Amino acid sequence: MKKLLFTLVTFIYCLSSFAQEKEITGVVTDSETGMPIPGANILVKNTTKGVVTDFDGNYSISAEEGATLKFTYIGFKEEEIVVGSDSEINVAMQVSASQLDEVVVVAYGTQTKEEVTASVSTIDAKELTDVTSPDVSTMLQGKVSGVQVIQGSGQPGSVPDIRIRGMSSIDGSVSPLWVVDGVIMHGTPNLNPNEIESLSVLKDASATSLYGSRGANGVVVVTTKQAKVGRSELTVSTRTGFSEFNQGNFEVMNSQQLYNYYEGFGDTFNQNDNEWYNPSLLDRDYDWIDNGTQTGFVQDHNLVFTAGTEKSKTYISLGYYDETGSIKGYEFDKLSFRINQDYKFGERLTLKPKIGLNYSTVDDRQHELHSMLTNMPWDSPYNESGELVNPQENGVPWIGRDKSNYLYDLQWNNSQSQEFNLYANFDLEFKITDHLKFISTNGYTLYRNDGKSYVDPASNSGLADNGRLSQSTARRITRFTNQMLKYSNLWGNHSFTALAAYEYNDYVYDDFSATGQGIVAGTDILNNAANPNSVGGFKNEYALQSFLFNTNYKFDNRYLVQLSIRRDGASNFGEDNQYGTFYSASAGWNIHNEDFFNIDAINELKLRASYGAVGNRPSSLYPQYDLYSLDNTYNGVPVTTPSQLGNEDVGWEKSFQSNFGLDLRLFNRVGLTFDYYIKDTSDLLYFVSIPDVTGYSGYWENIGGVKNTGFEVFLDADVIRNEDFLWSVNFNIGVNTNEVTELLEDQAIIKGNKRLNIGQDINTWYMREWAGVDPENGDPLWEVVDQDTGEVTTTNNWNDATQQEVGTSTPDYYGGFGTAFSYKGLSLSANFAFTSGNLIYNYSRELYDADGAYPTYNQQVLADGWSRWEEPGDIATHPKLVNGGNSLSNKVSSRYLEDGSYLRMRNLRLGYTLPSEWVTTMGMSNLNIYLSGDNLWTLTDFSGMDPEVGVDGTYNALYPVSKRITLGLSLSF
Repeated sequence: MKKLLFTLVTFIYCLSSFAQEKEITGVVTDSETGMPIPGANILVKNTTKGVVTDFDGNYSISAEEGATLKFTYIGFKEEEIVVGSDSEINVAMQVSASQLDEVVVVAYGTQTKEEVTASVSTIDAKELTDVTSPDVSTMLQGKVSGVQVIQGSGQPGSVPDIRIRGMSSIDGSVSPLWVVDGVIMHGTPNLNPNEIESLSVLKDASATSLYGSRGANGVVVVTTKQAKVGRSELTVSTRTGFSEFNQGNFEVMNSQQLYNYYEGFGDTFNQNDNEWYNPSLLDRDYDWIDNGTQTGFVQDHNLVFTAGTEKSKTYISLGYYDETGSIKGYEFDKLSFRINQDYKFGERLTLKPKIGLNYSTVDDRQHELHSMLTNMPWDSPYNESGELVNPQENGVPWIGRDKSNYLYDLQWNNSQSQEFNLYANFDLEFKITDHLKFISTNGYTLYRNDGKSYVDPASNSGLADNGRLSQSTARRITRFTNQMLKYSNLWGNHSFTALAAYEYNDYVYDDFSATGQGIVAGTDILNNAANPNSVGGFKNEYALQSFLFNTNYKFDNRYLVQLSIRRDGASNFGEDNQYGTFYSASAGWNIHNEDFFNIDAINELKLRASYGAVGNRPSSLYPQYDLYSLDNTYNGVPVTTPSQLGNEDVGWEKSFQSNFGLDLRLFNRVGLTFDYYIKDTSDLLYFVSIPDVTGYSGYWENIGGVKNTGFEVFLDADVIRNEDFLWSVNFNIGVNTNEVTELLEDQAIIKGNKRLNIGQDINTWYMREWAGVDPENGDPLWEVVDQDTGEVTTTNNWNDATQQEVGTSTPDYYGGFGTAFSYKGLSLSANFAFTSGNLIYNYSRELYDADGAYPTYNQQVLADGWSRWEEPGDIATHPKLVNGGNSLSNKVSSRYLEDGSYLRMRNLRLGYTLPSEWVTTMGMSNLNIYLSGDNLWTLTDFSGMDPEVGVDGTYNALYPVSKRITLGLSLSF
């Protein structure tokens, strides 16, 4: 009886409990447009139970009557609704005022967009993964105003250069500082783009001064992904595609074109002395470019698991990227892993460990691009039997000057490398009081690279030493710690935050290399070499310690003030200059929050202003010391020889920066951000060369200054936004000019084909000015400038021409734009990047467009608009053809300076997300399929393969960025 009674009571209790909980369903929409909001979070308050809306805004969750459901989504106001008797709860969420509640990651913390007084641009995860690349910096191109991303090479795994607001150093670093999850990185971090939650670009001194001596070139702050509370999900994403070699406007001659080229030599080419030159050459037409290129293959796969509760959040990702180049023989692959964990101990302590690692390998048997372009179509790498020929052997017919059949050596020779990166954080946060927190950020990074190169005894390059084997190892370790107290308080209309911190960062790098010669073919063990050939090793290190303070004050969401100061000490300065102080002040005025402001069409109107000083260090880690080389001998005894003359007085580069900004948003649809800036950098660091008779190569000195000024505009708009259809556009542009303001003793400095001169751009080309072609005789002409009168005449003698400033590699402006359409589950987006006004020195034309100077190199087909002089009276761009060259016409001059302007479609993507009712029947929460294209179209007048030639503005047979098509799939459970 007791058992029966117990069973009955238990049943009634369970029935009662079941009756208290019910299934709640509904749709979450935008209150303004009625459009569904996918990805909105619904959490049963004070529990760990939560769900996320599907693509159509639908959700389903179990909750008791009387429970509170909390609805949240970025850019919208939080909603809380108490569960009543109804089983359907539809929520129309209101857009936050101009999305001002959106959180922005800034230096050492976060702020809402409304609170930001600095110049900061933010990109979220969705915008970072449109282009297929293993490198995150590539994906910034064209997306951030004032940020110039220059790829410079399309080789798989290559990393582009980034310039923020121009170039303000000569021999110091000009690249931005990277910060990942609060840890300062050495160089550009090797991260999987799919691991990144958001990326903030800090551009003015107000944003970067907390990074002090390393903030002069801007800062890129990366936040990796974390799990969301109340959400558990497994996501699989994969894409596979193909890459095509992109020749751009460049084309080399085929057999017939080259034969006609020789005909143009006239009596300067004696056919009787060159019996090989006869019509039978037209029977041979080998395409070296076609032989050396291929359809490359790329694949990118990622697996992500997230689980989040109020107490614990776990994010785990695994990624694999593999790419074979569009030039044959090069393969890059990368395996990455990350785990981010947040765990709360009680109400006060939160531990935040993070571990990220990646391992990449390169197998390099790449065909030689230089030889592919210079080898003649009359030379074939194979004989009639299909065997590779060695043109360096006697009796092997070969016309090309270098006798280079690179395929002969490539059948044996190769190299491999492996790179390992570890990024480890052990962070914690302790809540001392309701207003005071202690935050400890501690990071450790490890980089290791191992390389091996094999040269076969049978190859031409291995004949002299009977083959050789080389191995190298490099290792870099950085340690970082930041111990911070952060205070925040809110009373009445006043809001105040402050932080104070101590920071320490050190670095050590060492490498080792060895080469052995005399090897048995096929061996890959260095110890098997008969004779040691060379050994090398290197080590350097640095350390910095810092004290920093920052405070923010806000009154009534209208008036904003920020002050920052940082004291940096660095190991690579003398004792008197070892410490530097860097600071900033900024203010903002949210005019839209003023009582007198009642324009309904304007949702946001903010003015910003800032001023501050940031710094830069020399690229040398030991400029203050006299340095000596120890690798020389005298009579068989090791001796020291002078290398660098030390300078105890060398100090920081200091960049004084002003910024004036405007943030505007209209109709909750159109956003505009405008910034005008001045960067005045003094004490430029430069390695001054001195005569060899002193025994020293030179010394470091603070020699001058450079001033950058410019403005940036970012515009975005939802042109059409309703329940079913969205059309959005965005546009950004950066305009920067720079001027050298001071130099050592006012003396100009020549660096290669450029010259630093007061009053001129820091990237000014310095060479002879091309004056065209003499229409009477086809001679090349250059300018001669009278140094006393300034009178300009011409000469056909290159040596007599005057070297002068002839333009700059700095662009007039650069930026990007994009558009996106979505209709129900269908989406289409396109992104473009552009650069205008920069001059590229096309060094390759000295070989391929040489007017006969290199007759046994293949030549470039004349581009559209070019013409060759043939008879008196011709108005031509190119001089008369002369076997052996026409009066040094192919030597350095502005003839080979070309407009580097371009407009490139960076990405085009068409996608479809299946309706939720379809995917739920398959046990999934989301399924998206898409087709994507990268670099499909480029508009440029540049005659080379690719106008993205690197930061120095010189083009020399660079690996062009490939065209790419990929098919992708993403599904979540």
